[in-house]
Amino acid sequence: MRLRDMVIQRSKLLEISVTLNSTLELDTLLQFIINSAADLMDSEGASILLVDENTKDLYFAAATGADPDELRTIPVPLYGSIAGTIFREDKYQIINEVASDPRHFHQVDERTRLKTRSLVGVPMRIGEEVIGVLEAVNKRHGAFDELGLRTLEIIGSQAAVAINNARLLRALKKAYEELGKLDRLKSDFIAIASHELRTPLGLILGYAFLLKEEAKDQTSELAEAVMSSAQRMSRLIEEMTNLNMMQVSSPELNLSLQPLQGIAKAAQAELAELIQAKGQTLAVEMPDIPLQAHVDEAKLKLALTNLLNNAMRFTPAAGHLQLRLERHGTEAWLRVIDTGVGIAQEDLERIFSRFYQVEDHMVRRHEGMGLGLSIVRAIADAHGGRVWAESGGPDQGSTFIIALDAA
Repeated sequence: MRLRDMVIQRSKLLEISVTLNSTLELDTLLQFIINSAADLMDSEGASILLVDENTKDLYFAAATGADPDELRTIPVPLYGSIAGTIFREDKYQIINEVASDPRHFHQVDERTRLKTRSLVGVPMRIGEEVIGVLEAVNKRHGAFDELGLRTLEIIGSQAAVAINNARLLRALKKAYEELGKLDRLKSDFIAIASHELRTPLGLILGYAFLLKEEAKDQTSELAEAVMSSAQRMSRLIEEMTNLNMMQVSSPELNLSLQPLQGIAKAAQAELAELIQAKGQTLAVEMPDIPLQAHVDEAKLKLALTNLLNNAMRFTPAAGHLQLRLERHGTEAWLRVIDTGVGIAQEDLERIFSRFYQVEDHMVRRHEGMGLGLSIVRAIADAHGGRVWAESGGPDQGSTFIIALDAA
């Protein structure tokens, strides 16, 4: 080969390498590879054969001058074909008299109406694994030789890496789409389940209340037990609904400039009777000067009531709770502090995950679905804020802080 031809060939190989490394769309990639191979090999055509995951036969993933959809329907056996031999033996083949080779798979010629006279093929490898075969057919001038073979091997090696990367990207996109479908399915299930449970639960609560009012002695105690269990179920349904609401519409906040003192007092008032019934105390500390922020009043109140409810559940009777509002630099911090069971260091972040429970579900003493804190985080994130937990460890109490930009 003349020096000038070698320089041209090397520059084309470099161009192919750059293009292969910048293209991740599989069909476009395959077409580029076969066109480049046919051009550099001075051949009438080129093709890429890959392995069918089900049948383990080879199939034409791309070929020049042929209908790709039609070619994909032609299975090329691993035994009894030249491409199959290249794949199985992981070894190149140069055949300049294809008609006399008994391994030639004539069905391809018949379907494509292209008579194969000569052929050179190389295995395409990723590491030690052969993923396919790259072929060039019908040399236009002269015969296929070892020099041309080296060129095809270079293209095949680069192509194998590029095809593998494109496949990985396609698999990643598919997995991402499946995760999206699964997430939508879960959200739909939560919405339907919570909606369908509300009607019978409302009837149970209504009749249990009437029964409690009219009954006496033991019957009254049974009615109280029914009401208590129904109210517990009602809280669980409310948690499910709130979680779904935050997943679906967290960006859609109804923001307005609000004094945070009023929201904190509303959250305190909502749980005051329950906290008192448990024999606990709740102290509230807030600055006299209004501390304002752009917030969704209803959602921020929901976050605070979830934190207070969480503190109440994990604090023994006669324990102490605190709700503090304070300015911290340019931020407003809302703290909920308890003297409860505390949190181990390794669980401080995990507790904000959906459905996460510190206690094993078979032996846990505290009820709930593990949704309250995940809802708090969703609300804080939607406001562009933060939430985190602090604790000295088991039996050392806990502190939860919501940080928001102050106005």
